[in-house]
Amino acid sequence: MTESEADLLALLRKLDDPGWLERPQHYDRGETAMHFGVLVARLEEDFAARCTAEQDTQDSSEYGRVAVPGDATVCGTRIVVCVSKFGSLALVCADNPGAFFGTDDAQTEGELDAADLAKVNRALVELGYVVVAEELLESDYDGPSQLPWHVQRPSWWHRFFGIF
Repeated sequence: MTESEADLLALLRKLDDPGWLERPQHYDRGETAMHFGVLVARLEEDFAARCTAEQDTQDSSEYGRVAVPGDATVCGTRIVVCVSKFGSLALVCADNPGAFFGTDDAQTEGELDAADLAKVNRALVELGYVVVAEELLESDYDGPSQLPWHVQRPSWWHRFFGIF
């Protein structure tokens, strides 16, 4: 399911509860871990490669990351998927978050193949994740939550994937 930017922004606002910054009120750590494990296995199968994964990130609204190694991608650049503790939100990027201005930029630079990106997005959507573009997540945060003092220019990325 592809969602419009307006729909995604509405979802981000709906998930933004100032009383629960690091994780949602009814967060189920075990269910999130299981779901993440299925994602890792799916990406390993789809790319026929062992993926690295970090999970259960502490003091962060990001649950974890899985990286498809560069040698398994067409362009030779690893693909990183970040998963939030909120609403099964996921971010897909080439190399690392912030390495490019988003997946379009990475494709223009020849660092991300469209078929590889489609493969990752298909896996995420089929597993029930909501893919949010890095460009949208980097837009200025205007929600009700008080984000950490160390954040200079708060963005939606800080809200749903940042460190607290």
